[in-house]
Amino acid sequence: MFDRLFSPGKIGNVQIKNRIIRSATWVARATEDGYITDDLIEYYTKLAEGGVGLIISGYIAVDLEGAATPRMTRLYDDTYIPGQKKLVNTIHEYSDVKIAAQIAHTGSNLYSKDFEPVGPSPIWNDIMKKSCRELTTEEVRNVIKKFVEAGRRAYDIGYDLLQIHGAHGYLLSDFVSPVYNKRTDEFGGDFQKRSKILVDIYNQLRDEVGKNFPIFIKLNTRDYMEEGLELDEAKKIAEILINTGYDAIEPSCGRVNTRFSRRKTYPAVMLKSAEDENYYLPNVNALKPVMKDNPLILMGGVRNPITAENLLKENIADFIALCRPLIYEPDLPNRWKSGDISPALCISCNGCLGATRANKTYCVTKKKLEEKK
Repeated sequence: MFDRLFSPGKIGNVQIKNRIIRSATWVARATEDGYITDDLIEYYTKLAEGGVGLIISGYIAVDLEGAATPRMTRLYDDTYIPGQKKLVNTIHEYSDVKIAAQIAHTGSNLYSKDFEPVGPSPIWNDIMKKSCRELTTEEVRNVIKKFVEAGRRAYDIGYDLLQIHGAHGYLLSDFVSPVYNKRTDEFGGDFQKRSKILVDIYNQLRDEVGKNFPIFIKLNTRDYMEEGLELDEAKKIAEILINTGYDAIEPSCGRVNTRFSRRKTYPAVMLKSAEDENYYLPNVNALKPVMKDNPLILMGGVRNPITAENLLKENIADFIALCRPLIYEPDLPNRWKSGDISPALCISCNGCLGATRANKTYCVTKKKLEEKK
């Protein structure tokens, strides 16, 4: 029934047992200052047992000031290596499951009042109720260095792949956004200059980790803002990144901070019907012509395995990525593979987001149903 969904595929030279990816998700199970806990390892273990081919970690901060909130994992110095290594080694006990580290910097979307939010240009922060500080050219180069250092640590730890977080209004997506990047130095201007930070990160990382370690990116392809990034320009940026050497792209959209949005579009869209599913499919279609033979990862409202199978068979997408459905059902891939092909039980209510901010990630809907029994 599933000729493609449960067939192996490759990102770079790493073979993944099926086409189902757990998209990066912050689950608030690290310590307050970002160290790995047994609770977090257990959470990832359930995903590995549940049948996904690749787990992309939750957001890993590359800098002390780069974590958006407490309880986000970090990797800006060597003290974080033992816990991260324990996590990776545990997942590798499931020899057919791969794990990628997603590295990121929050930039202007900083919730902590202990540090100063920064960005490519002054950007209003709704949480802090002030504009962020513009990074100097030398500070931008230092940010690049921080990404390279964290990526090198991830490689040394034993992660199978590395994902750069360039979406959702975090620092790197602010650089590629014309509405937020008003710089006049080498990192601002037209789309080539706004994407330079991503090119430099890749090139310097490649020098550190060699040619065989896959590096891919979650890339904002629309800001949903007046004068923001649109698909036509995102396609040109994606082409630059593929020509640079990025091994795959996971297109996303929207921003955590939507104060200036012409329509309130959070990256995790609430679905009202089956017609709302696969809502980033237009973005995948737009980027496909520039991908050469590099994989495209469809995320955003993937709920039906039959639809996913058809999109893979038609070579529209090469992998599908799930987030919220795996919070409800960490064993969803195994359920589909066993023959139960009913859609994911997740109703996309975003209750898990509120739970994460208050405590740690869990499915609110599932918990309420269990409490009624």
